[in-house]
Order: sequence, then structure tokens, then C-alpha cells
Amino acid sequence: MNAAGDAAILRTEKLSRRVGEAWIVNEVSLSVERGELLGVVGPSGSGKSSLLRLLNRLDEPTGGTVFLDGEDYRGIEARELRRRVGMVTQRPYLFPGDVAANLRFGPEQRGEKLSDAQLAELLERVGLPGFAARNIANLSGGEQQRVSLARALANRPEVLLLDEPTSALDEKAKVGIEELIRSLAGGDGFTCMLVTHELDQARRLCRRVAMMERGRLMQVGATEQVLGVH
Repeated sequence: MNAAGDAAILRTEKLSRRVGEAWIVNEVSLSVERGELLGVVGPSGSGKSSLLRLLNRLDEPTGGTVFLDGEDYRGIEARELRRRVGMVTQRPYLFPGDVAANLRFGPEQRGEKLSDAQLAELLERVGLPGFAARNIANLSGGEQQRVSLARALANRPEVLLLDEPTSALDEKAKVGIEELIRSLAGGDGFTCMLVTHELDQARRLCRRVAMMERGRLMQVGATEQVLGVH
């Protein structure tokens, strides 16, 4: 556990991934504070999404490590780590069937069962009341992304990784997901990392951003200092 007074819940220490001769992520060291919504920005191919994949070991680092609440994540079983550090991707990967089955899947892997009341509360939280019996195939893109968020929340994660969660959505759906992210990281006090190629989205949602380029962390700081005022 973190020492008293340490605000960082997630910290990387020279985190790196090398594939052949290419450094995908190159000695990235940064901290994410509890309750923070940290933006990760940079050009295409800068290593933003690759960094997120290292944080819950969807990819394995070739150097450095990550500390989750002060604990080296190499000592945490992978399934448990991915429960504690959840991820929502650009395109929601949902199972065929109804919404309820998708939300109950994660807890069932731990021998837990979401009650109907807990399920209803999750759906209310993401703006989908009454959607438990809806078939995934009949949902819009924005609704599917909300289900994806609810499924991640069902695991009660300590950190939520958001990898371009609005880039495949139309403008109306994007605004809705942004409002949901803002409520999670604000009123609900979630710790989130948001990868986005939209600098204006980072300005709208994040007080602090990390700028990456060619796998390296170039700058971390207040959003207006790193990105300027638009």
C-alpha cells in the first residue's frame, strides 16, 4: 500500500517496450493521482495506446515496471491486475446476448453474482436505465460504449484506462460519453487515464496531460501549459 500522504495510485518507473529494434514505449516515468483524469496525447504512433496496454499487462514490458497503490504490479496475478486496472477501448468488445450477461461476466469470474439491484444501479450510472434485457446487437454505437463502461465498472476497478473511447462515435454520442467520463472522474472520484488524439477533448476533460512522441514522454503538466489555450 502507499505510504500515508502519497497521492499517486499508479506510477510507472522507466516503463519500456521494445519490439525488434523499435522502442514502442521508451523509459516512461509518470504518476497518476487518486481521483485524477490524466490525458495522454501525441501524434499517431507516439505510443499512447501502447502505454495503456502495458499498464494492465495486455502487453508485457521489456523494461521498467508499474506500481499500483505502491505495489510492484509484477507481483499481482494478471487477471486480478486487469480487474483493478480496467480498460475501455475505442471499439467496445461485447459478448453476443443481452446487456445483463455482459455486465455480470466479470464478477462471475470471481465467483460473485451481481444482483438485479446492482445491475440496475450500474445501468443508471451510465445513463442506460432499463437496458438489462436489451440485446447488444440492437444498441447504437454510443449505447454499446456505455455498456462497455458499465462492464468495466462492474469489476470495481481502482483505475480506469480509456483508449480513444469516443473516436468511433458520432458527435452526439461523443458528447454523451464525455459527460459520462467527466461524471465518473469528478463526482464519483474515479482515477482515469484518457488516451485521445483530440487535443480539444483533452482540454475539455483533463486538468493535466502527458505528451508523448516516438514512445517517449516529452512533457507532463497542467493542460493549458502543455497544450496552450485554444
